[in-house]
Amino acid sequence: MAVTGGLTAPQGWRAGTAACGIKAFTAGASALPTGVRDDLAVIASDSVCDAGGVFTTNKVKSASVVIDQLHLQPNKVQALVVLSGNANACTGAQGFKDALQMAKWAADRLDLEPSQVLVGTTGVIGRFMPMEAVKRGIAEATVKLSPGNGVKAAEAIMTTDTVPKTAQLDVRIGDVAVRVGGMCKGSGMIHPNMATMLAYVTTDAAVEAGWVAAAVKRIADRSFNQVTVDGDSSTNDTFLILANGAAGNRPVAPGTPESDALEAAILDVSRRLARAIAKDGEGATKLMTVRVSGAADDVEARLAARAVASSSLVKAAVHGGDPNWGRIVCALGYSGSDLAIDTLTVRVGGVTVFARGAGVDADLHAIRKVFEEPEIEIAADLGLGQGTAEAWGCDLSAEYVRINADYTT
Repeated sequence: MAVTGGLTAPQGWRAGTAACGIKAFTAGASALPTGVRDDLAVIASDSVCDAGGVFTTNKVKSASVVIDQLHLQPNKVQALVVLSGNANACTGAQGFKDALQMAKWAADRLDLEPSQVLVGTTGVIGRFMPMEAVKRGIAEATVKLSPGNGVKAAEAIMTTDTVPKTAQLDVRIGDVAVRVGGMCKGSGMIHPNMATMLAYVTTDAAVEAGWVAAAVKRIADRSFNQVTVDGDSSTNDTFLILANGAAGNRPVAPGTPESDALEAAILDVSRRLARAIAKDGEGATKLMTVRVSGAADDVEARLAARAVASSSLVKAAVHGGDPNWGRIVCALGYSGSDLAIDTLTVRVGGVTVFARGAGVDADLHAIRKVFEEPEIEIAADLGLGQGTAEAWGCDLSAEYVRINADYTT
């Protein structure tokens, strides 16, 4: 059967979804309303995976994050259960019991050990989960497991997202066709060093044990850690990569051309997903791509790009079509990256606005027209080295304030 995309695009991956009414229960309802959308997904591999993850740097962590960090240690993961509407954060000992129970219920249905199941939760902080509803949802989702449900899984984990976010691509590893797929959710509380973001990338490539754990941080630093919406880093941020080996290729070893090709493919999918998060930022009307070149190294380039993409003043200028390039230069200056103003060049939509230490007599009307486009590119050449990076953000609108003023009600 043909797959529909996303994280079930690779061989050996299935997904199932269910409607639990989690948001309704966290708001105090006593019964499942009619017409509620799916809010729980179970994703399963036909075989044990090599897996690795990157999680929030927030010192306040969801129970699901802590449990996943523990369950990754044996490196025997084979399934995920993810729900939307409740973060299961700041819920004390009960939250940890509930996260473990979710893993156990899914494991029992899939004939696995609880430690082989990872748990993802996203939504309102500080409310206990409606566990009877979750139990029914896990039972229903496991019955529906199918390789054709990748997009449904992405829809089920949405909170304030307006569209499901999936990506997939094919790559050859040696003489074997391998596929990489993924899904993510995230729209608000998004900032580099992970954010209110759940992101999952799967592949049917075979890799040597520990390959994923060694690669996941490098990939995160060049993808999900370069996206920002509002500067808030969440309690639940999770990025996982899982490789099940169903493609049958010779296991990929670190430091080989095959390793480079597979990592590049996973990075490609991850960057597509990260960009989709920025484009779908809460209240966003414009996608902002910041490209930095000429930095001392890639790490410094990432610092500079993130600073511009996350600047509230830059985001407001983009929203209002204000050609205020000074805000861009200012953000570069406080980014933490080495900067020599005499070698700096800044372009907005291809129009040079700053060079050799001063503003350029640019066509401000042309820049306003650039800012009116749905996608805006800001480029900065630091003139110091070979380092490059991209970051993605969005404009800051009044709708963002409305969404977050009403979020729990």
